Amino acid sequence: MRLNRAVHAYSIPMRVRFRGITQRTGLLFEGPAGWGEFCPFEEYDDAEAAAWLACALEAANDGWPAPVRDRIPVNCTVPVVSPEKAHEIVARSGCSTAKVKVAESTLEEDCARLEAVRDALGPQGAIRVDANMLWDVDTAVAAIKAMDKASGGLQYVEQPCHTLDELAAVRRRVSVPIAADESIRKAEDPLKVAVSGAADIAVIKVAPLGGVRKALEVAEACGLPCVVSSALETSVGMAAGVALAAALPELDYACGLATLPLLDGDVTSDSLLPVDGYLPVLEKAPGPDRVEEFVNDVITEAWIYRYDRVLSMLSR
Repeated sequence: MRLNRAVHAYSIPMRVRFRGITQRTGLLFEGPAGWGEFCPFEEYDDAEAAAWLACALEAANDGWPAPVRDRIPVNCTVPVVSPEKAHEIVARSGCSTAKVKVAESTLEEDCARLEAVRDALGPQGAIRVDANMLWDVDTAVAAIKAMDKASGGLQYVEQPCHTLDELAAVRRRVSVPIAADESIRKAEDPLKVAVSGAADIAVIKVAPLGGVRKALEVAEACGLPCVVSSALETSVGMAAGVALAAALPELDYACGLATLPLLDGDVTSDSLLPVDGYLPVLEKAPGPDRVEEFVNDVITEAWIYRYDRVLSMLSR
């Protein structure tokens, strides 16, 4: 798909450093079915970025499968912040589930953050944590047990270690369910990765898996309950994640699609923000009517060059 005039690159500051980044950048373009967002992280090579472009092209050219629900339950996301800030984020969110980033600070700090989150949620709320592969097996087991106690009970732990064998080893030694994220989306073939012995839950992300239809195939192949999560997109890209969650045959857990508050702005005035813990399902992505607030020519030129390189890989 050759880009037309309806193309914009954006750069939006993060409210808090998250996933090691302080700016979120990407490219928005329009096709016959609507807007797509191409936003692989800067460190990703063209081969890894190809799935992200396939997802954006699906949204722009083909649209999404029919939904089976009209709203999606979501969790709020708590970065590595002070307990006071964590409490504020959760209390303000209106969500009954919170996902807390851990392992980037000390265990004592992580537990204090979890205690604050529990206080904000109340006893009926659900707390999940994400370690982003930063632990070894023994560290993971000790940390999970401590965090389970500090939080008043964890719903699950996402990707505590790097490999599937490590996840399986942790799973055998703790009572808290284990969720696989990177082990699925970074696999050489996500359709063939065997996660059932290593995890209880599959976290799936629409852009790294190549679009809604491909992600639905991965979800079916996993054979596990699925949680749809974001990749820090704007509302344009987030709409594809919502479309995936809306098309799943079953949705047993709140999804990690309420990450827009981590960005200091949005490209559209129709932002996908949760109301009472839910996001609406859209027929197509909202138009980026505010993108000019976050655009400059240097960023646009660099992203169009990246788009062309990655497109050439998809066309081979």
